[in-house]
Amino acid sequence: MTVAAAIIGSGNIGTDLMFKIKRLSDVLHVAAMAGIDESSEGLARARRMGIGTTHEGVDGLLTMPEFGQVEIVFDATSAAAHRRNYDLVRQHGKTMVDLTPAAIGPYVVPPVNLDTHLAADNINMVTCGGQATVPIVAAVSAVTPVAYAEIVASIASKSAGPGTRANIDEFTETTSAAIETVGGAERGKAVIVLNPADPPLVMRDTVFCLVQEADQAAIRASVEAMVAEVQQYVPGYRLKQAVQYDAVEHAFVPSLGRPFQGTKVSVFLEVNGAGHYLPEYAGNLDIMTSAALRAAERLISKRAEEVAS
Repeated sequence: MTVAAAIIGSGNIGTDLMFKIKRLSDVLHVAAMAGIDESSEGLARARRMGIGTTHEGVDGLLTMPEFGQVEIVFDATSAAAHRRNYDLVRQHGKTMVDLTPAAIGPYVVPPVNLDTHLAADNINMVTCGGQATVPIVAAVSAVTPVAYAEIVASIASKSAGPGTRANIDEFTETTSAAIETVGGAERGKAVIVLNPADPPLVMRDTVFCLVQEADQAAIRASVEAMVAEVQQYVPGYRLKQAVQYDAVEHAFVPSLGRPFQGTKVSVFLEVNGAGHYLPEYAGNLDIMTSAALRAAERLISKRAEEVAS
């Protein structure tokens, strides 16, 4: 028997998540989807799949008969909307998996810190850039302290819907904070680029880490091991080339507020989507929905373990 889930948000992310759960999960099933546009493609597809729907947002979801059976609620709306969604849903004892940059709950990046937050009633999946790059910062931090980490996430403009565009500021703030609190960097910075190229290019991410002690073999092994972990749930995630190392001689780093001498570690990534609903170039959306599904399934398995014990 699978556990019932609900999705708030019938846009690209919510719809892709619905398809992923349908195709990949033997733990969850989608019982309800809530949107605010009655004519949205996501709601139409949900209805054709036999899923209960409402176009009255979270308010409509709370009145649906299916909601009583739901244990996990995915929020694929916006940072602003999530605050109210969470306030309402938590009153019913449901666990929320937040795919917006609202960051009300703890930041969660599955291969780094998921098991630390399994008791939370709201976990935040950071951002697409965070899911792609924070594991790499954490991999470097596991070997040597990272004084500063900067990530640049480049995504196809066509894969950035209204929700993504409305959350650009929250993206940079949330990702920068996660680089520090989850990735382990002393200071972090995030940049997002909407690439207008046509045909669209897949998601590409660059991670720069400044470290004073660089055991190159150990860093490379840690990064490659982390990439393999992410690939378990995002098969299209990969290194574009070998980890690069460059000496830094007394360079002033504004974000640190002081000169730095050591080594710059550079990691170049590419993320192809699985094509379950969205095009393969939309790896930025695919890594978010994949991470959210991974986290929800682990939450469910942890509860089953507790009941069994």
